[in-house]
Amino acid sequence: MNLFSIGFRTLFYKESLRFWKVATQTVAAPVVTAMLYLVIFGHVLDGRVEMLEGVAYTSFLIPGLVMMSVLQNAFANSSSSLIQSKISGNLVFILLAPLSHAEILAAYVGAAVLRGIAVGAGVFAITAWFAHLTFVAPVWIVVFAILGAAILGTMGVIAGIWAEKFDQLAAFQNFLIMPATFLAGVFYSVQKLPPFWLAVSHFNPFFYMIDGFRYGFFGQSDVSPWTSLAIVSVFFAVLTAMAINLLKRGYKLRH
Repeated sequence: MNLFSIGFRTLFYKESLRFWKVATQTVAAPVVTAMLYLVIFGHVLDGRVEMLEGVAYTSFLIPGLVMMSVLQNAFANSSSSLIQSKISGNLVFILLAPLSHAEILAAYVGAAVLRGIAVGAGVFAITAWFAHLTFVAPVWIVVFAILGAAILGTMGVIAGIWAEKFDQLAAFQNFLIMPATFLAGVFYSVQKLPPFWLAVSHFNPFFYMIDGFRYGFFGQSDVSPWTSLAIVSVFFAVLTAMAINLLKRGYKLRH
């Protein structure tokens, strides 16, 4: 794979321009949604519950909202682009282009990461005014933000390949992505859960993305950030292999 090939750069530019042209919908709207979550949950629970020792609930909530926005928007970018291309019939021009399967995947995922990080940065810029935040380990923040966005961008490619119409893609997002995100510790520490649900949470890879990301702010986490990094990296490798395999086979793409 040549990440500097003109084909890769063109497809990446096209996918990036696609969401940036409608930034009000793709960037600004998710920022407003996250701010509403913060205002509602922060107002109700701040001062009443403590998820991490010495950390106010609003401060605890902000990294979770930022990461949730990163993940959901990265998935939305690659999945919606593929399904629109399939339905409109212009996907054939990408499949006929002199691009390797790895280059196609990298371009879609790269644009998804760009949108996810853009939305996450916007959410952080707005919500950071509501609480005091520290940056104990900023490298972990960057690593988990990029890796998490790449994972959801890859999942978006897989979903976009699998889905044949918009309601199938909506089902994928509503019944898999959204529950996995909400139940990954965005609004709470999983250590506060009963033993059964605590065990279930540890089978959710989204939990490790959010927990590792939050560690970068406070230096506290439910599991070691190295454990989270290992699990998330393996998950990314598996999804990447699946996506490339689907592209090679032309699954639901060449018909």
